[in-house]
Amino acid sequence: FGSSGLEHQPSAAQVPSARNARPVCEATMKQKATVSISRRKARKAYFTAPSHIRRKLMSSQLSKELRTKYNVRSVPIRRDDEVMIVRGHYKDREGKVIQVYRKKWCIHIERVTRDKANGQTVPFPIHPSKVVITKLKLDKDRKALLERKNKANKKGKYSEKDTAEHVAAAAPSAQVPTGKSRASAAPH
Repeated sequence: FGSSGLEHQPSAAQVPSARNARPVCEATMKQKATVSISRRKARKAYFTAPSHIRRKLMSSQLSKELRTKYNVRSVPIRRDDEVMIVRGHYKDREGKVIQVYRKKWCIHIERVTRDKANGQTVPFPIHPSKVVITKLKLDKDRKALLERKNKANKKGKYSEKDTAEHVAAAAPSAQVPTGKSRASAAPH
């Protein structure tokens, strides 16, 4: 029972160092095998995203009135939307979006500018997550987008007609078993 000196000692290769140890989230399991949970990969995908994906990533919330009207929480921002800034130095300022600068992840709003040292005024960049859309620029594509995203239309995978047909088709084929079932045979 004494110490013989032959106990297994982990080698330096087996002991994780602080530098290469990855935090393991034991509370939740990975949901999809094809989607990485790596922070490094998520950040790389975000910052190297192409323009058509940045459009979706640069979405803004709708105001309370628009949210109740369209049953939609947020939409990708576009040029002639009217917005109100809700965070930062220019909080509570309203204006029209004059440019969506996807390359720099920001939008420019009219009358939200700052003066440079040489006296020139330049638009102040604001991230789309820091604004609320108060008036939408609607065209046929935007109307179709709102119709698609409308939560009131979403009932689930199947429509009521599909489920009614499925129930009607399944009713005549249901058979009642004649023998004892396991549940009734089990002692109480």
